[in-house]
Amino acid sequence: MPYTKEDGGRLNNFAVEPKMYRAEPPTKAQQRNYVILGVLGLLLVSGTIALAVYASNAS
Repeated sequence: MPYTKEDGGRLNNFAVEPKMYRAEPPTKAQQRNYVILGVLGLLLVSGTIALAVYASNAS
């Protein structure tokens, strides 16, 4: 762990601040992948809900 030493010799334990960087906007390929993953996730959730509804009404 990183410690800082004060004038009196006391040690303080502070969190190390991460380096700052500028975020770059997603490329066209990344945007396409986000849309595909979103659609697949929506299909998975809606399919799971439909299966639960079907199973609850199967009696």
